[in-house]
Amino acid sequence: MTFPAPVVHTLIDPAYGPIELSVHEQGSGPPVVFCHGFPELGYSWRSQLPAVADAGFRAIAPDQRGYGGSSRPAPVEAYGMDQLTGDLVRLLDDIGAEQAVFVGHDWGGFITWAMGVLHPDRCAGIVGICTPYTPFPGTDFLKMLVDGDVERQYMLWFQEPGVAEAVLDPRARLLFEKLMVGGTDPAEVMKRAFADGKLNMNPFIDLDGLDPLGELIADAVTIDHYAEVFERTGFRGGISWYRNVDANAEAHPEIGRTVLEMPTLMICAEWDPALSPALASGMPKVCSDLEMHTIPKAGHWVQQECPDEVNALLVEWLQRRFGTAA
Repeated sequence: MTFPAPVVHTLIDPAYGPIELSVHEQGSGPPVVFCHGFPELGYSWRSQLPAVADAGFRAIAPDQRGYGGSSRPAPVEAYGMDQLTGDLVRLLDDIGAEQAVFVGHDWGGFITWAMGVLHPDRCAGIVGICTPYTPFPGTDFLKMLVDGDVERQYMLWFQEPGVAEAVLDPRARLLFEKLMVGGTDPAEVMKRAFADGKLNMNPFIDLDGLDPLGELIADAVTIDHYAEVFERTGFRGGISWYRNVDANAEAHPEIGRTVLEMPTLMICAEWDPALSPALASGMPKVCSDLEMHTIPKAGHWVQQECPDEVNALLVEWLQRRFGTAA
């Protein structure tokens, strides 16, 4: 199967009015909703949708709020956790589904785990890919890691509106050419991070001078697609998710601490420099029905770098736990 063209769903956010979500959908059966991270798109799940659809499920991948063909409201507050999870609830309502399995990677993982706390009645199950179920990291903690130097930590650098956009918007293609790389030995990553004796966690700030670690995992068609979309939309929508991290933690301190009762699956990437498997070590205490797997030597873009391995784990779990055989 080819990756399906998007269909636009118009949803009503009580606080911000109509929100259009551009949604890719394939197959029929119990719904499985895929939530992408930063800086990605529903297209990031192009290898998972056909596999999950072939396995007997209705595979659904939106460009989430702020991305691609979906709405990009102006207020930073429009990208808080209540709004982002609310979009998923309203999407289920719009397609006539009571529940779905939610699959999330990177920032999309935070959204899917939050669904299990804020809207547990709509979650048949939850799958985290790279992103563990933990409380939100606040900016105070991040400042501590880099001695208050906000330019050395990308989430801190993202906080001031307009700063990151001015650097990234003219370099959309370069961003994907430099950062969409496969797994790299963590020892090499740490060597790079402490190259000048201080921790640097911001690969975005100097893309022009960045020497990529790892091999490019995207072909020319994929790079062209991401570049075309982000050259058109810019990065403000996705970056605005980061500008709500402290507000999210204050509004929902229970996320990451509430025990989840639905079936959960955690797929880690061994060599993910941003979300290492060690961060998921506490999940057995807060997920009552949890399976965990690690894909060896895989990097952060694991569902694109190792689609066969991710699909095998995901499809087997879906079919076993939700009773659908292709």
